[in-house]
Amino acid sequence: MFNLGDMRFNIITIFPGLFDSFLNESLVKKAVDKKLLNFNIINLRDFTADKHKTVDDTPYGGGAGMVMKIEPVYKALKKIKGLGKKSSPKKVILLTPSGKQFDQKMAEKFSKLGEITFICGRYEGVDSRIDNFIDEKISIGPYVLNGGEIAAQAIIEAIFRLIPGAVGNIESVKEETFSFKKDGKLVTAEYPAYTRPEVFEAENKKYKVPKVLLSGDHKKIKEWREKKTRG
Repeated sequence: MFNLGDMRFNIITIFPGLFDSFLNESLVKKAVDKKLLNFNIINLRDFTADKHKTVDDTPYGGGAGMVMKIEPVYKALKKIKGLGKKSSPKKVILLTPSGKQFDQKMAEKFSKLGEITFICGRYEGVDSRIDNFIDEKISIGPYVLNGGEIAAQAIIEAIFRLIPGAVGNIESVKEETFSFKKDGKLVTAEYPAYTRPEVFEAENKKYKVPKVLLSGDHKKIKEWREKKTRG
């Protein structure tokens, strides 16, 4: 059953259960309930042809580890292509450590799309012929995870928060994603945040809230916050 919300995420994975709590907790669930988001979790093993539901095999040329087979991934993508809104802008993304590193600028760009398909790589990666059927390769950092499922969840969180109505206070989202350029690169930063009590005591020391935040002078507060985010 595929109900189309304002934005749809298709996730191709061999571990669909990893998304159970992600989709049933917090603001993601609320966005789904409000039909702002739609998720299609696809078990890659459903697109295999053998009784063992094999999704990987040994690499040609030898080497350690296993490689995800091209056939089931292609079949899953073909199935997805026949669903969804025909006119909505779409993107197919392979999650891999060798991909372009995800950042806030990408999140803003992707939040304008109508549909995103994530292929969650595992093992030593996906057969390289997958490059003919994807739009982009993305990584969430210069390190290796067991698979792309956590990466998909991180990227989805960054994107859906930018969709109008997904988060209660849109101004809060704008402030949290305050961006500026440094050395020609987009930098996203957060200013220091404080709440009650005004004075916190611990281990014979007093930790006070900066005076400017208590001043009520919104111009000075804004200047202080921008200075802090820029270092």
